[in-house]
Amino acid sequence: MTQPPPPPNQPPQQPGFGPPQEPSEPQQPTPPAPATPPTPPAQPPQQPPAQQPPSGPDLSKAPQPGYGYPQAPGTPPPAAPPTPPQGPGYGYPQQPPAGYGYPAQQPGPYGQPGPYGQPQQPGPYGQQPPYGYAQPTVPMQAQAGQQGGGRKSNAQVAIIVSAVVAIALIVGAGVWYSSSSGKDDDKRTTAEGGKGDGKEGGGSGGGGATTGGAKEKAPAATGSKVLFQVPSPKVPKGTTSIPISGSWLTDTVYAKSGLSEITGYDRRTGTKKWTLDLPGPVCTATPHLTEDNKTAIVHKPAMPTKQDPKGCTEVAVIDLEAGTKVWSKTAKSGTMPISFNNVTLSGGTVAAGSTSGGAAWDAATGDERWAPKTSDSCYDAGYGGGPKLVAVRKCGSYDQRQLHIQTVDPESGDVITEYKMDEGIEYAAVVSTDPLVVAADVGDSAGDGSGISDFFSIDNKTGKLRARLSAPGDEFAARCDGIYKVENCTGVTVGNDRLYIATEEHDSGGDSYSQTNEVVAFELATGKQTGQRADAGENYEIVPLRMDGPNVIAYKRPPYDKGGQIVSIDGESFKETLLMENPSTEAVRDVESRMSPEYSEIQYGQGGLYMSSVYASDFTSREKEYSVIAFGTE
Repeated sequence: MTQPPPPPNQPPQQPGFGPPQEPSEPQQPTPPAPATPPTPPAQPPQQPPAQQPPSGPDLSKAPQPGYGYPQAPGTPPPAAPPTPPQGPGYGYPQQPPAGYGYPAQQPGPYGQPGPYGQPQQPGPYGQQPPYGYAQPTVPMQAQAGQQGGGRKSNAQVAIIVSAVVAIALIVGAGVWYSSSSGKDDDKRTTAEGGKGDGKEGGGSGGGGATTGGAKEKAPAATGSKVLFQVPSPKVPKGTTSIPISGSWLTDTVYAKSGLSEITGYDRRTGTKKWTLDLPGPVCTATPHLTEDNKTAIVHKPAMPTKQDPKGCTEVAVIDLEAGTKVWSKTAKSGTMPISFNNVTLSGGTVAAGSTSGGAAWDAATGDERWAPKTSDSCYDAGYGGGPKLVAVRKCGSYDQRQLHIQTVDPESGDVITEYKMDEGIEYAAVVSTDPLVVAADVGDSAGDGSGISDFFSIDNKTGKLRARLSAPGDEFAARCDGIYKVENCTGVTVGNDRLYIATEEHDSGGDSYSQTNEVVAFELATGKQTGQRADAGENYEIVPLRMDGPNVIAYKRPPYDKGGQIVSIDGESFKETLLMENPSTEAVRDVESRMSPEYSEIQYGQGGLYMSSVYASDFTSREKEYSVIAFGTE
């Protein structure tokens, strides 16, 4: 059984306190510094003379059970889909093979590089940095021929042509959108930060199954233009990279983390409305907001150094309208301050988890609601927030680990319902809290670094398993980080009591040698596929982002010569409505292509699309790098 990596920036724990510590893992070789991202080719690459038959998801195939699990009563097993390569749009150079498995050194949040002043580290589950970044060194046996952080190369995808489509889920933390670009857009829009008067955007920043009617409507003209861009912050000399995770969207403000601050921008013009200075970098953040636009972050108490990387010990609530810190708190395990791996919001409570246990505070006042007990034999490794508060609680010794998925009272911490997963499942991620859906890599069988082999639909009221959905890693494109950030999933969303998930890419058929993928749906009550699918289109890759009432908001990653799109998928008919299409000029594409769904944060609402990086790096050979690019329609 593979040992887990140490938590990021976790300070040494005093003996005798907290739950049993995980065994340590030997360090891997230090990876090289990031390389300069290559420039996209002006012409499409020559297509290989492949003789593969056309393929696509076989929606008639019955779902298959996940590895090592019996079926829930009356639940037929789910089906499986094809796999997409990760990285920029078609026609871009491929990344070198990426290793999978757990990193031995401490990864930063969202698969970001390691602590300030340290070499870049691979992210959880062997995730890779975005397109053009240097790849970490991995053991030979981990390099299973995969490319681009979990996606398959074109040749590999062709082999999987007959794979079946399946499953979808997760709380969409951030959201995007796009609309079809008119022919004039290329002439008047550049990547230098065009001044636009796009419609005022909105969006509250995600999480969970959305109820009510759809809010996102198609504009009269779906072609977008660049509203503004934010240059990537320069990291201190001698530093490879620094995490800058965290972005939020309100009716008036787009807020983004920097090196040791959070800045609020006017969401239409990009004008700075406020800057909140912090003593150290933001380690992790929740996408959830309170009704009065407050959110929660975890940050370091000071700027880290090579000698002292600092722990992620400070939990804070930020007012995104005023640009102020409402309060900041710490918690201890024994006498040692806890370095937290994740944070979330639910029911007026801020909850943060770690390998030393979880703690919670009143979101308004900062008053403590609970903290780790040294007598506990179990500990809260992480929490999922939004409509309900769900704890992923770990019990037992390392070689007999059992996960308890608990719906928790956000005020008292009392357990309302509990589902015990089978022993041997080391990690789980919370895709949605209402309805409750978790993802896990059962028996380390996913094989693609996605962290998902199965989804579990659980009844919030009884704690009983409703259905288990098999999602083989080579057939579905969803990814979760169940090791540290239990809410961090991409390529899946939950609504209408269904799971919507992206399939891996596969040949689209015909003589064009193009590729495509789909979004398909599963019933959470039965685990059965609905038989519906939303197609990406030739050489596009579609990724579900969040729910909009009964509809699914999805991003279409474009080919090398087009701009990305945002579409709304009707939750019942699966009819697609184009909301936005970005400019296809090379300068704009160059920035957009680096904001991949797997390794960036994307917010969409009311005609505004905001894409941002999750870390700043030292690029010495490129004149301009951007941490944010914002698009809007007229």
